[in-house]
Amino acid sequence: ASSVLHRCVFRAGGAQGPRPEPGLQGLVNRGFPCGVGVCAVQRARQRGGGGQSALTGREKALVSLFAFLYRKKLKSTSKYIYQTLFLNGENSDIKICALGEEWNLHKIYLCQSGYFSSMFSGSWKESNMNIIELEIPDQNIDIEALQVAFGSLYRDDVLIKPSRVVALLAAACMLQLDGLIQQCGETMKETINAKTVCGYYNSAGTYGLDSVKKKCLEWLLNNLMTHQSVELFKELSINLMKQLISSSNLFVMQVEMDVYTALKKWMFLQLVPSWNGSLKQLLTEADAWFAKRRKDFENDIAFLESEQGNAFLSVFTHLRLQYIISDLASARIIERDSLIPSEWLSSVYKQQWFAMLRAEQDNDIGPQEINKEELEGNSMRCGRKLAKDGDYCWRWTGFNFGFDLLVTYTNRYIIFKRNTLNQPCSGSVSLQPRRNIAFRLRLASFDSSGKIICSRTTGYQILTLEKDQEQVVMNLDSRFLIFPLYICCNFLYTSPEKKAESEALLDNSES
Repeated sequence: ASSVLHRCVFRAGGAQGPRPEPGLQGLVNRGFPCGVGVCAVQRARQRGGGGQSALTGREKALVSLFAFLYRKKLKSTSKYIYQTLFLNGENSDIKICALGEEWNLHKIYLCQSGYFSSMFSGSWKESNMNIIELEIPDQNIDIEALQVAFGSLYRDDVLIKPSRVVALLAAACMLQLDGLIQQCGETMKETINAKTVCGYYNSAGTYGLDSVKKKCLEWLLNNLMTHQSVELFKELSINLMKQLISSSNLFVMQVEMDVYTALKKWMFLQLVPSWNGSLKQLLTEADAWFAKRRKDFENDIAFLESEQGNAFLSVFTHLRLQYIISDLASARIIERDSLIPSEWLSSVYKQQWFAMLRAEQDNDIGPQEINKEELEGNSMRCGRKLAKDGDYCWRWTGFNFGFDLLVTYTNRYIIFKRNTLNQPCSGSVSLQPRRNIAFRLRLASFDSSGKIICSRTTGYQILTLEKDQEQVVMNLDSRFLIFPLYICCNFLYTSPEKKAESEALLDNSES
């Protein structure tokens, strides 16, 4: 990406005066000396046509030719201004010194900058000085960035390299060049990838580009799990990872246990940033490293309770542990790793036990209404990658209170089925006549840089299914179907426990 030049165009204002009016009318109104072309326009008007539609084919060609020559003249004027006034510094009336470099510039052009406009107006001492020493407090700004920023005042077209955009943004912000700031932001949005996203996110926060920051966060939510990389794990800060793990929009692949595994790998790389192995080796290395640390701890404390692990507590609190311990193999790994404090797990075991009793003995048929806060904060997150078009049928692992959900993709349909008696199931199933499930289904395809090519969502819905009933939840348009296709779901199988009921249950147990 750093070798690609992103072409950005903005109007500096003042470099060439007012912009020409577009099209044929602008040429005539400005008295452009195009001979036959002007005559052609006049003849068209005499024939009763007010616009270009009244011209003959030959007349249109002539007018287009002269319009092209006019634009070429303006372009050559722009190059002349940039070369003569900026690069050569002819007729300069002020010298700017910064970072050991000097620029012979012109106040009339510098006044396009909010920074210099304020400096040259009012009673500032610099308003009457011919030589100005600029202090550069921002370490992101270098000579090359200042060269481009000053040069942008003398030309319309600025070439911005993605590898230079942060330095240029810093200079543009210092000099208050709004047009250049905007174009830096657009460049950043269009060149987000695994190598740039963290740097862009941090810079957007520093320089107040909220739209860029939002785009980076969206990219990370979509790619953290779908396109994992060692380099990305190393760059993700604790605060940024906390935002990602807490979000219901995290595009999870497989199940919540895989979120835990990703966090384990990320924490290892934060603690051992010098490790340079491959992604395939990462989990094995992380497990071995944490196993060695366990032997050093006294009183069987969890790693997150140790001095080294304490910094990561705030991230792991956003894991949805109830969907990890619902699978036996995952629960055993969690217990073996001893990363999570035992108090956290005890609380979740208790929570899940009461949820199961409500489903079995209190006839909880599932969510009755869409509670967006509950769905976003406590829903099961899971996903699947479909490498190519075909027929697929799967279930996500874990005990879901007797609701055995089968997901089928076939003939561009995605179907949910509540399996009760038709298909074999390794666990127990609920025989209640009806069960509700709250869900949101999202689909996405990505290009090589991780940018979404196409996406669809059902939004949050409540689905009621009878025993062995199936329901089409999404019908896909083949024109927008691009593989590999990534599917991500959020589910709630039980209704949220009411606080009053919970307190009453506690009182009954005490009595």
